[in-house]
Amino acid sequence: MAAREFDIALFGATGFVGKLTAHYLVEAAPAGARIALAGRSLEKLAAVRAELGPLAAEWPLVQADSTDQESLNALAARTKVVVTTVGPYLRYGFPLVQACAENGTHYADLTGEALFIRDCIDRFGDKAAETGAKIVNSCGFDSIPSDLSVYQLYKRSVADNTGELTDVTLVAFLKGGMSGGTIDSIRALVEAVAEEPAKASVMAHPYSLSPDKSMDPDVGRQSDQALSRASDIDPSLDGWVATFIMGAHNTKIVRRSNGLLGWPYGKNFRYKEVMSAGSSAASPLVAAGIAGGIVATMATGAVLSRVPLGRKLIDRIVPAPGTGPDEKARRNGWFTMRTFAHTTSGAKYKCTFAGKGDPGYQATAVMLGQAGLCLAFDDLPELAGILTPASAMGDALTERLRAADITIEVTPA
Repeated sequence: MAAREFDIALFGATGFVGKLTAHYLVEAAPAGARIALAGRSLEKLAAVRAELGPLAAEWPLVQADSTDQESLNALAARTKVVVTTVGPYLRYGFPLVQACAENGTHYADLTGEALFIRDCIDRFGDKAAETGAKIVNSCGFDSIPSDLSVYQLYKRSVADNTGELTDVTLVAFLKGGMSGGTIDSIRALVEAVAEEPAKASVMAHPYSLSPDKSMDPDVGRQSDQALSRASDIDPSLDGWVATFIMGAHNTKIVRRSNGLLGWPYGKNFRYKEVMSAGSSAASPLVAAGIAGGIVATMATGAVLSRVPLGRKLIDRIVPAPGTGPDEKARRNGWFTMRTFAHTTSGAKYKCTFAGKGDPGYQATAVMLGQAGLCLAFDDLPELAGILTPASAMGDALTERLRAADITIEVTPA
């Protein structure tokens, strides 16, 4: 690795989130960091570099295409870390993971696609472990707040000697939009299941990303669907909670972290995520609308995705990939994730993971950028293969994000 030409190569630097990540790396990268911008068009890459100012004026440009395995192999061989924003990953991501796994190159992405991760585990996990590559999925708002919150709750329970984690629930409070890229990723998942219905089991099973099926805890049914009073989770909460659209993915990442770390969270660890519907008199109706709307939208999407006319209709309705809100809207966004944990001794804790900026854009660029810097420059555990943020970078990434003005705090509840 020391002989590699670059510390970080940002693949997809001309896309919406790619540009935001490039701007963040200009601010956050240490002096002397060797950063390259990679993508299909050298002309577009040069235009992005010109927007970044004098600190990035000498950043190299690398032409690479997700459909050209040779170009991706060459990119991976030149750099310590590849950070990629090129999705949907089910459509475009596999060749780059293969290149990084074979070349022993660390990797970070933004995927919220469980089918993609499951296939990466099966196809490239052994090779990545053999070469020492850390392939780290879901390094944005999905799923770093979830993964690091539970990891830090576990660390606090160990430090206090209060036993293993039992029931843990994350409650999401946020203001922000959903990107065209995120919607396109959800659509890719829906279409993949429509083409191969057997894949629905990966989406539905809470332990479908488990590293060892024989070690899965037997804690009964765990559902990602929610509609309940917030006070049922913790007395400090008001109003109602509903299904959190990314909970189905985030919970799988958290459970995979538990497995990769050797199941330290506990044999009775149960985890779910919900979204606050507010505390107004209308919050029960809002919560019901959220929960029902998600189910209806996914079902309608599954039906429409089966026929060409339906897919054309979806194209006309949903935001296009690579689009997003303007700077003012991104700046006005925020998120607060409160995770409530019980332990076997009866102790209760709360982890607050909070930050400013639209979670799907501004905050995601910070998280992805810091994940890339962490993989490139920090002293990390030797664990390699298809990993999660907590298993690959838990403590180091936590400290980086705290230094980047993100609150990560565990307190007694």
